[in-house]
Amino acid sequence: MAVILQYLVVRNGIEKMSFTNKKEADAYDKLLDLAEHLDTVLIDAPVSLNEADREALALYLAEHQAKLSLPRKTAAKKSASQPSREALPVISANDASAADEPRASAGH
Repeated sequence: MAVILQYLVVRNGIEKMSFTNKKEADAYDKLLDLAEHLDTVLIDAPVSLNEADREALALYLAEHQAKLSLPRKTAAKKSASQPSREALPVISANDASAADEPRASAGH
């Protein structure tokens, strides 16, 4: 007879996932904690989401938290085809509305 040790992640009396590794079970529990926190933040979001969509979005964001952090600086040089942020023009709200208006030529 084999003995198998399992770690269960249970939320509100519902078994969410089982693991054979305590470290993985703790990591998943922490992910669910973050998803629960994000769900409470999304309740006050300026968009209307039903409960199921809000919970799904919160879990998705928790699972992809590494992508949400700021980009990490790397020592690699930027390719010539990608302009640096400093080279991109900055357009203010006034510039954007002026761009929609016809321009008068300077010579006429």
